[in-house]
Amino acid sequence: MRIEVTIAKTTVLPVGALDALAGELSRRINNTFPDNMGAVTVRYAAANNLSVIGAAKEDKDRISEILQETWESADDWFITD
Repeated sequence: MRIEVTIAKTTVLPVGALDALAGELSRRINNTFPDNMGAVTVRYAAANNLSVIGAAKEDKDRISEILQETWESADDWFITD
């Protein structure tokens, strides 16, 4: 399974946020899908989007939920210096 999250270029994020989001999202997805050896990619693009390749619809829906939970809890796991 391959997962790609794109964030709109117009979204202002702190330095290091994309890498931190990719790491936290990977950790959470691997907890739910331990057999997933695919990478999670987070990058800027023209619009916000989630692409999940090589997964069932139910898995895609769960990954979307995990992304939403991760984004909403950023104050808990994203620490800036």
